[in-house]
Amino acid sequence: MPFEPVAQEKLSQGVIRQIEELILRGILRPGERLPSERELSDRMGVSRPSLREALADLQDRGLLTSKAGAGVFVADVLGNAFAPALVKLFATHDSAVFDYISFRRDMEGLAAARAAQFGSDTDLKVIDTIFAKMESAHTKRNPADEAQLDADFHLAIIEASHNIVMLHMMRSMYELLREGVFYNRAIMFKQRLTRDQLLDQHRAINDALQARDPAAARGAVESHLNFVETALFGHQKAEKNELYAQKRFEVENKR
Repeated sequence: MPFEPVAQEKLSQGVIRQIEELILRGILRPGERLPSERELSDRMGVSRPSLREALADLQDRGLLTSKAGAGVFVADVLGNAFAPALVKLFATHDSAVFDYISFRRDMEGLAAARAAQFGSDTDLKVIDTIFAKMESAHTKRNPADEAQLDADFHLAIIEASHNIVMLHMMRSMYELLREGVFYNRAIMFKQRLTRDQLLDQHRAINDALQARDPAAARGAVESHLNFVETALFGHQKAEKNELYAQKRFEVENKR
């Protein structure tokens, strides 16, 4: 875990600031369990009373949560990003899908340009490692694994942009995506040709990032999401056509 010794006049405040920074930077994620009290106090070089004081403060402010017998976890600070009523509207209106893709295109295009320019070498290694996993998963034809790696890849780019407001905003958006609120990404992986195209598009994004070419990285992200938008529109149109075809078939059988 990425904890460092704390050396300040009041150690509990140093612990608080360090954990806050790790949450802000997205290194500690919602639902992640902190090390045991003994391990954490040793890693951070503070006494247990100072550590307990800091953890209690963070829990009082809703950043951490304690589960009896299980330990201390990072709270789900993204859970209330959207009101339940609004989430239900998102899920039941097709227009929200395309507005969501448009929003992602703008934000992720900017994030990719920033990542190419400001991302560290290690940031780019993380992105490249995830893409290598995508290539490996591609041969196994598991839509769930591919969709998860797809999300991880895009989130790694946003993390590499080093804009913490964008990071948490987009992470909340991806939680809705994982829950199938905007669309089921599994439909994007049904056809072999589509799957190959998606992998090639992610390769182009990764290549531009590794070359540290902001314009190419942004363009590759925008092209990818244009493709997603067109594919989803085609899928929705095909579903509607099939519905009408079934109605005609039903009527024809009754004549």
